[in-house]
Amino acid sequence: MKYYIIAGEASGDLHGSNLIKELKTLDHSADIRCWGGDLMQTAGGQVVKHYRDLAFMGFIEVLKNLSTILSNLKFCKEDIARFRPDVVILIDYPGFNLRIARWAKEKHLKVIYYISPQVWAWKESRIKTIKQVVDKMLVILPFEKEFYARWDYKVEYIGHPLVQVVDDFVTQHNTGNLSQRLVIAVLPGSRKQEVATKLPLMLSVMKDFPDHRFVVAKAPSIDDDFYRDLLKPYAGIETIRNQTYELLSQAQAALVTSGTATLETALFGVPQVVCYKGSAISYHIAKRLVKIKYISLVNLVMDKNVVTELIQNDLTTENIRKELHQILYNTQKITALKKDYATLKSLLQQNGNASARAAQEIMGFLQANV
Repeated sequence: MKYYIIAGEASGDLHGSNLIKELKTLDHSADIRCWGGDLMQTAGGQVVKHYRDLAFMGFIEVLKNLSTILSNLKFCKEDIARFRPDVVILIDYPGFNLRIARWAKEKHLKVIYYISPQVWAWKESRIKTIKQVVDKMLVILPFEKEFYARWDYKVEYIGHPLVQVVDDFVTQHNTGNLSQRLVIAVLPGSRKQEVATKLPLMLSVMKDFPDHRFVVAKAPSIDDDFYRDLLKPYAGIETIRNQTYELLSQAQAALVTSGTATLETALFGVPQVVCYKGSAISYHIAKRLVKIKYISLVNLVMDKNVVTELIQNDLTTENIRKELHQILYNTQKITALKKDYATLKSLLQQNGNASARAAQEIMGFLQANV
């Protein structure tokens, strides 16, 4: 069969790559064309557009790049029409993917959404569109099934694919390459705008923890020159690229941008402080629209304040210093955090290998709807 998969961010590239591997296990003749990144390419997909050319963050940034986004939409529709897939599989990235879903439905193509847009956070009205244009929705967070049920829309909860990814890494990799000195992982995000805003604040506490190594995980989609300029003021700072899991496997604590990285850090059992700061305009617009209590997936899944979130004006050197000290030296806090992490993992792995489940659900749907 022919599959057209669209992922617009680094996390989508990861999940898309594992989905491709599982699809190829079930369908040896699978022809997969995709938007994604290096991981999806390595897994066997033909990548026609890299996610580094797609990631625009915040309301202002989207407006500035509107012509590029419209051009990408036009190219995507033309490319799908030429490829004539049996199914279009969309991975998160809702601003773009829901537009493609509507078009694909009009062209009588089958549409499967893998990893739901965060409609439970904002733009709940998108559910009406999803019900109209998405044939099957696969969700990876336990509360999403109940959320969609309130809208009379049946979805499949398959568990979170990161659980298997992290477990496989821990089992298969030797993580002894980094020095045995104490390590603080710094995960500043995958978009230039967020890295430029948050990384200097995250590193502003280095001098307060002289016995620890601060190691910055570079995003695959951002070149070294960008980081070089940002890191000039920080003597002795270390960086890694494409070794984030090696870093987390040895970190004593982490400073993490909100998003998928918060779950990855939790699954490695690393105490963390979640850091978020956007442009003032984007933040104030989002504050009026977003309906959720937390910004980190850890807290959202657990429905309580498991990890500290420093958001916008709360993201200061003083607050980072205080919270980092807590997760390094407060034994009671660390013990409670690790217990919550264990509960989190059990919630996310109820259905085994999520990527394999996703591939099975997709194949089952296609076989029933030939």
